[in-house]
Amino acid sequence: MTGRGRPLATFVVTSIALFMGALDNLVVTMALPAIKTHLHASLASLEWTVNAYTLTFAVLLLPGATLGDRFGRKKMFLIGLGIFTGASALAALSSSADQLIAARALQGVGGAIITPLTLTLLSVAVPAAKRGLALGAWGAIAGLAIAVGPVVGGAIVDGASWSWIFWLNVPIGVALLPLAWRLLAESHGPSSKLDGVGTVLATAGLFSVVLGLVRANDWGWGSGRIVGLFVVSAAFLTAFVWWEARVAEPVLPLRLFQHRGFAMSNVASLFMFFGMFGSIFLLAQYLQVGRGYSPLSAGVRTLPWTAMPIFVAPIAGLLSDRIGGRRIVATGLFLQAVGLGWLATVASPTVSYLTMVPGLAISGFGMALFFAPVANLVLSSVRHEEQGIASGAHNAIRELGGVFGVAVLASVFAHSGGYSSPQAFTNGVVPAVWVGAAIVALGGMAALLIPRRPVSDVTVDDEAGLPSDTRLQPTTA
Repeated sequence: MTGRGRPLATFVVTSIALFMGALDNLVVTMALPAIKTHLHASLASLEWTVNAYTLTFAVLLLPGATLGDRFGRKKMFLIGLGIFTGASALAALSSSADQLIAARALQGVGGAIITPLTLTLLSVAVPAAKRGLALGAWGAIAGLAIAVGPVVGGAIVDGASWSWIFWLNVPIGVALLPLAWRLLAESHGPSSKLDGVGTVLATAGLFSVVLGLVRANDWGWGSGRIVGLFVVSAAFLTAFVWWEARVAEPVLPLRLFQHRGFAMSNVASLFMFFGMFGSIFLLAQYLQVGRGYSPLSAGVRTLPWTAMPIFVAPIAGLLSDRIGGRRIVATGLFLQAVGLGWLATVASPTVSYLTMVPGLAISGFGMALFFAPVANLVLSSVRHEEQGIASGAHNAIRELGGVFGVAVLASVFAHSGGYSSPQAFTNGVVPAVWVGAAIVALGGMAALLIPRRPVSDVTVDDEAGLPSDTRLQPTTA
């Protein structure tokens, strides 16, 4: 049963919530050096400051939408918004790195509930004739949050302190809660059973492997603790695959990966986010620690990369309709790899910013080419009735790519460099970004393996104007 709310009011409420959650993906990157100084945080703690949010967000993204379908989308949206707002306050009040990491994990829980429900609430409230326009604006807002994230983070750290990147969420969330309660209409989706066992197994397996990657340099790659973590992770993930193949309503239907288009699209996305987020994690700090820019100056200097999709993505979308999304995605990934390679080549404590601009711009151009058609490639690689769960799985997988990218590239960085001087930081950044470039290039090769002919065209439901199952289609980065 669904209820239609006020379209404009629903759009405003859900868009603000989406922007707030998407902003947290990158806004914290510019605050990492300040967090390191004020909380005496180690490199491992900085990794977890990013990954605690992304990991919980990725793992709980699919269950978050299912909870909305079962218990009410408006109700779960309010709960998720309350969790996110409260966790933001806890993050701002943190007096140690461990407290901040715990608060960030709780933020991820709230974000995983909010993000998919912003789309389903909006799709129910907006009439079919105007839904395409509304969802296009919804996607543009998510892209804008990614573009301005580093700038906003840098401005806040420069003008106030790192804690204000989290305090900023609190008044917005507090004001949004009563508005959402009053203006949103309640709706429900299919009464799906929550795959609690699968969620727990996936969380335990992924947490173990990420912890092993983060701690490997400190504890030793061949130490008993690291080997034990990898063994435990393999056991949990094997159990997860076994369980998902047998449960009636799995959190991640493995049958989807029988479609080569779906499998290769997700490999390409996994590798793209691996290289991109891992590199941004280090390059955002390099501009401050290695080059001496202030947080705001560093954030502004990332704009040739992060803002490029705003201008290029619409053109890429038109081109993908004419020559096919597979070629556009592959080209974008190879350009991203070239851009990262450029940055790794020129990086030094004395390099001029103008020398870095081509690498940043090429990376941004490649990122834009990737983002525009990849969602359509995923949806067209599966049957019509599988498109909702396929989109949700795709978004979870690419978020996990970011988690592994930060963990692995930070490990490469720690092996070759450190924070003791600009030169030491550069020594660590260069091999790490080269690894990121290589992984993204592998993603481009995976994209070339996507079949030219889709399994099915993306059809539209006559009543809703959307793919038949929209409950799991968040498209934020």
